[in-house]
Amino acid sequence: MDDQKIKNRIEKLCEEINRFRHEYHTLDNPSVSDDVYDSLMRELRELEKNYPQFVNPGSPVERVGGSPLDKFVKFAHKVRMLSLNDIFSKEELYDWEKRISKLLNGPTVKSTNLEYFCELKFDGLAVTLIYENGVFARGATRGDGSVGEDITQNLRTIDMIPLSLKAPFPKYIEVRGEAVMSKKVFIKLNKELEKNNKPLLANTRNAAAGSLRQLDPKLARARHLDFFAYDIADIEDSKFPKSKKHSEEHALLKKLGFEMDEHTKIAKNLEEVSKFIDAFEKDRPKFDYGTDGIVISVNDLSIQTKLGIVGRAPRYMSAYKYPAEKATTKVLDITVQVGRTGVLTPLAHFTPTIVAGSKVSKATLHNMDQIERLGLKVGDTVVIQKAGDVIPEVLEVLIKLRTGKEKKFSMPTKCPECGGVIEKKFGGKRSDLEEPNLSVAYYCTNKNCPAKNIRSMVHFVNALEIYTVGPKILERLKDEGLITDASDLFILTEADLSGLERFGEKSAKNIVENIAEKKNPPLDRFIMSLGIIHVGEETARDLAGYFGSFEKIANANKEDFDDIENIGPAVSDSLIAYFTDAHNQKFLKKLSLNGVKPKTFAKVKGGALSGKTFVLTGTLPTLSREDAKKKIISAGGKVSGSVSKNTSYLLTGDNPGSKYTEAEKLGVKVIDEANFLAMV
Repeated sequence: MDDQKIKNRIEKLCEEINRFRHEYHTLDNPSVSDDVYDSLMRELRELEKNYPQFVNPGSPVERVGGSPLDKFVKFAHKVRMLSLNDIFSKEELYDWEKRISKLLNGPTVKSTNLEYFCELKFDGLAVTLIYENGVFARGATRGDGSVGEDITQNLRTIDMIPLSLKAPFPKYIEVRGEAVMSKKVFIKLNKELEKNNKPLLANTRNAAAGSLRQLDPKLARARHLDFFAYDIADIEDSKFPKSKKHSEEHALLKKLGFEMDEHTKIAKNLEEVSKFIDAFEKDRPKFDYGTDGIVISVNDLSIQTKLGIVGRAPRYMSAYKYPAEKATTKVLDITVQVGRTGVLTPLAHFTPTIVAGSKVSKATLHNMDQIERLGLKVGDTVVIQKAGDVIPEVLEVLIKLRTGKEKKFSMPTKCPECGGVIEKKFGGKRSDLEEPNLSVAYYCTNKNCPAKNIRSMVHFVNALEIYTVGPKILERLKDEGLITDASDLFILTEADLSGLERFGEKSAKNIVENIAEKKNPPLDRFIMSLGIIHVGEETARDLAGYFGSFEKIANANKEDFDDIENIGPAVSDSLIAYFTDAHNQKFLKKLSLNGVKPKTFAKVKGGALSGKTFVLTGTLPTLSREDAKKKIISAGGKVSGSVSKNTSYLLTGDNPGSKYTEAEKLGVKVIDEANFLAMV
């Protein structure tokens, strides 16, 4: 990127970030998530660091908060309210320690023995409280850091803010903290708003901020906010002993009557800080309040004074942000992948970006309809999302960051794998509750397309859990002429495999035995293994439960399929097309001749989980996803891939992702593995 492009990019970023900042801090109506905002700020910060000659006066990197609203009385802060520099990895955490160590001890010193204090970074509204002679006198928002808004009357409505301090107290004290809304209150309020056909609250942070900006204190009171103190900005009392450590400030605040969050730790080194970060990450989804990280401070206040402040943030304090599920990046190219059914899926390739704790460089664009809906072009800055182990996807295009040199994408007219003819087909969703034929998909019409063939085999072995046979082994067997399709796997012998280079007798034996174990697969797994368009795990289970045997499914007519709940015309058409296709009939006959006989499906009646629908998210402590699903189904329950108002329970583990947030919004009961095992 040349200098002019860098300069333009910085200007564009400044313009957009300032707009988002105004929406967030002043209007309490953000149009992008915190993750997106943080990602853009991170890019700007890096560019300004590497190209200081292009730093704009008044850059958002050097600003705090937003301008106070005119409808409130302005409040000049005696001690400036600062923001924090963010840290996004353990590596950056250690880099921060090196920087402050050099400031304290000189450039030759690599590190120093610093004690740290760890506390939660609440996702609410930062406020300051002033007490005179032990009585709450005034309170204000942060505003731009120097001037905030006087919201004293609204702050008085928060029960967790003491109106008078416990003795002994100083003559004057200024306390900083976070006004927050609990997740329970947030869910309850949204249910009431939905019932009254009113706009829903976006998140707990916006709900808290909006509540404190109500002109009528009665409305603020009705929002049931909470408050957690985290710092003492100033004390004026020569007779009152001053704290020497930040941890002592926390202890003093508790003695004065403030309710303090107990998730804190005095850490002797960054190893202990790191353990605290990891420990709370496991508890974070179940925590009563929204949090997005851990605040780490040098505990010694005299060292804090030495380190001082640079720009908008203190050097002695940083905020470790947990991995974001959303980030921004730039699309470098769009390519097309041919799937097992022949469908062409466009993929966006972008600048490698950290999201949800891992580095990603491509994301699915699903289909051409999605590209057109997004208005996506090569060269665009986009918002991507990745939750847990889900493949990343592009959520939106930040159009205002365009330079005019972006290029439109068109689907190829020939298959990129085999050169075959591309055909457009209408496709829809599996549910009959939605209109079918909503999107256009592009397919390779060549049945012998190598991409279709090998990918269909990979899908087949994965669905039947033949874990000893991966893509490379399938390619090798195909290249050697031992298999032409997945049915040939079931007649392989140890002699066939052990004679191949790099295949020993033991590995050959393991593969053959693993394949033989899958000759009588569960009916729903077998249906899913066939790779029928629109037939995934849930639909396969519905088919198995309704018909009971594979013979009945294979010989069913369209009306039979249409009678099944949750199966719409697009799915039934796809099933009929599959079972009437001569090529597929030949494949199914070969499977049968080679000894593959799927089990009949015995529907559980009156099980412990009968009538209950579960959604799984995160990593469970002892059970795999498949084990948990099997337990649910064997107890009469259903498993769904997405959270809805019909979901009975969300079974959650570590790093649950966006499904947890959706469950909270809908009021779906969240359980952990221990609760689940007690149910079955």
